[in-house]
Amino acid sequence: MYSNAAGLAGAAAAHFVEQAVAAIEARGRFAVALPGGSTPRATYALLAGPEFARRIDWARVHVFWGDERCVPPDHPDSNYSMARETLLDHVPIPVENVHRVRGEIDPAQAADEYERTLRDFFATRPGEAEAATCFDLILLGMGGDGHTASLFPGTAAIHEDTRWVVAHFVDQLNAWRLTLTPIAINAAAQVTFLVAGAGKAERLREVLTGPLQPDRLPSQIVQPAAGRLLWLLDTAAAAQL
Repeated sequence: MYSNAAGLAGAAAAHFVEQAVAAIEARGRFAVALPGGSTPRATYALLAGPEFARRIDWARVHVFWGDERCVPPDHPDSNYSMARETLLDHVPIPVENVHRVRGEIDPAQAADEYERTLRDFFATRPGEAEAATCFDLILLGMGGDGHTASLFPGTAAIHEDTRWVVAHFVDQLNAWRLTLTPIAINAAAQVTFLVAGAGKAERLREVLTGPLQPDRLPSQIVQPAAGRLLWLLDTAAAAQL
């Protein structure tokens, strides 16, 4: 638990570096899925700075996304755009190591394409539901309604058990979203939530201490099969724990 959002961002950046260094040393590469939203922005800015950036061999880092809005890559709502502007444009990562979701094309086509990208990268056979650990790190946020990635309350994607990526229309947003599914998230070696702000305190308490209700609180579906789960919180978000 960290006293404020700045402390949380610093801890998240240090955690990112630790996971990257360990993965590169063990396997020669680091595969990470990034979140969108406001909370990780400060973490990305720190990772782009000299204190943290110099500690990572960016040539061996492969960046993916946990979810994406169905917008062009230069749109202000694009998760890719936010990560590019705050982090990727400022570190020496090869362009071929940045695996964005093409939110500007037909949603179903984009989901199929990203599924193939992931399965090719992790050498998993098409149609294979279960997967060995793939991502070294997945960073996630949690919304005030308990959603994570683009797994929103009451959506069928919460219970998807074959596909790694789906496109779905989210009624409460009146918008299409693309998201990793629980089967992909829960196959990661490390899944880490970043949660900040008093507005999320009540829902966070329900997610962590209440009964299992993933249809209402989708963040509860995140339960890594063989990996580790970590929650990084600021004191405002943790106030009701």
